[in-house]
Amino acid sequence: MRIGELAELAGTTARALRHYEQAGLLTAGRASNGYREYGEADAVRVRNIRALVGAGLTLEDLRPLLSCLDGDVMAQPPSARVLGIARERLAVLERRIAAQTEARDRLLAALAATTTTATTDMAADTGAADTATADMAADTAAGGPPGG
Repeated sequence: MRIGELAELAGTTARALRHYEQAGLLTAGRASNGYREYGEADAVRVRNIRALVGAGLTLEDLRPLLSCLDGDVMAQPPSARVLGIARERLAVLERRIAAQTEARDRLLAALAATTTTATTDMAADTGAADTATADMAADTAAGGPPGG
């Protein structure tokens, strides 16, 4: 089957298939016209790649698992090797989440400080405007021209 047919069968795009090929996870035969050719087993492999990437692994994580990608990987108990790779990926994700949480907390603190300062400044500005308005109203009530 050609790349478009495999993409449709596996629920992905031709671009993703070329990316998997470039990453060394998928190998295509070539027709006499140079078009990529794939077999039914490639559809299984692509579905497995997509399932494992969807579970949080990267294409780099999958390279050592090439021999495992041709069966029903989600139905089999994971090997020690797969568990090790998954634990390493989880540790990376946990560190990224912690870093992003710290960045979010710093940004929230900065916004809170800015909001407090802005609110204080606005209150001061509003107070000055209220005083000027009251002065103008008093002058007008006394029969004098506003501001004069």
